[in-house]
Amino acid sequence: MLSRARRLSGLNSFITIDESAVLAAAVEADNARAAGIVAPLLGVPVGVKDSYQTRGLRTTLGVKTLAQFVPETDADVVAAIKAAGGLVFGKNNLVEMSFGLTGHNQHHGQVKNPHAPDHVSGGSSSGSAAAVAAGIVPAALGGDTVGSIRVPASLCGVVGFKPTTGRWPRDGVAPISHTLDTTGVFARTVEDCMVVDQVVTNEAGSQPHRSDLKGARLAYAPRQYLDLVDAETMAQFEDALLRLRDAGAEVEEVDLGDDFSEMAGRVTWDIFFRETKEGVSEFLRRNEFPASFEEIYRDLKPQLKDVWGHLVLPSGPGHLTEDAYRSAMSVDRPEIQRRLGDVFTLGGFDALVFPTTPSAAPSIDQQWKFTISGVEVDDLVLAKNTVPTSGAGIPGVSIPTGLNRSGLPIGIEFDGAHGHDRKLLDLARQAESVFEPLPALLSH
Repeated sequence: MLSRARRLSGLNSFITIDESAVLAAAVEADNARAAGIVAPLLGVPVGVKDSYQTRGLRTTLGVKTLAQFVPETDADVVAAIKAAGGLVFGKNNLVEMSFGLTGHNQHHGQVKNPHAPDHVSGGSSSGSAAAVAAGIVPAALGGDTVGSIRVPASLCGVVGFKPTTGRWPRDGVAPISHTLDTTGVFARTVEDCMVVDQVVTNEAGSQPHRSDLKGARLAYAPRQYLDLVDAETMAQFEDALLRLRDAGAEVEEVDLGDDFSEMAGRVTWDIFFRETKEGVSEFLRRNEFPASFEEIYRDLKPQLKDVWGHLVLPSGPGHLTEDAYRSAMSVDRPEIQRRLGDVFTLGGFDALVFPTTPSAAPSIDQQWKFTISGVEVDDLVLAKNTVPTSGAGIPGVSIPTGLNRSGLPIGIEFDGAHGHDRKLLDLARQAESVFEPLPALLSH
């Protein structure tokens, strides 16, 4: 895997790999196995998004200001991976401060899509998704605030799991929004995500186990999730619904309301930007990072600096007022949660399904402005369908359904009821079996 990482270094999927440390940890795992020790991830190399603290391994958050910082403690999720025998293979590249959806990083390089290196990987957990897709590691940790696991999972053709917000620990991971942030994982299969989920949550008790999709009830909401989708993504989604029906699932249309998409997008993005400054400032202080919020802001790439200056800084013209923030948290967000919750409680559905992203990965050259079905859009549209899940705090898992004519992956997302993560993963594991595995990346 180290050899593969060197050979595929042009993908820019990693910022830091300490080869000698990885090999030493592998020897320790071999010795432990020889001594009869058993652990769920013994000897398994795992990539770690560089927003997670890693003891003895530099943690940059993707910014120049922290290029040489080496923490003395692990993030809680990293500690859980190590306790289960897993090896920290390296630190995955990410969008600076996890702010972005395409994989662009001015300091550590654009993360490229392993299926087509002239296309984006998605973000912000860009390197994590690309490393799994390229076969460098079998799993990698990421973070999701508005879609930063599910978007790159879809664009790179891997499985991406966003747990119910608050279910996985977040200590030691750089925040954006305490309301929306969650840690999560990328892997080659849903079953691998289930193994990591069990390790991180340490949830006891029997796992749900479906033998097939017979009797599963799936909802889809075309007015909210299919209004802006390119033709190939639409065709694959319609084919996916047919396959799921043929496998025994009941698939029914639902409607979340005329104002749902606008409200979910507005409220979620408002919370996203409003909570950043306080969250980042507190994180840096509490974890003794050698930089302040102001120093990081000063060295951001111009495009991101403009966004922060407009929306994140309290002095910015677009900064959400305290009254508007309270309204978002006490009125609009609960309404989003109610409507999505009703799908599972009143509707009795096991999952809500939709195309994870409205299109396959745009080209790197056109990552900021491109067209979908003749409509010019910007990069934020990549999170159009993932944003409501984050706003409501419910679990979601994206799995690949196939490739478009250009050889780029397309994903389908399954969302579940709040706190019903293991039931959702079990359903997604069965759904995964109705789709053809993506072809091997022969060039690699």
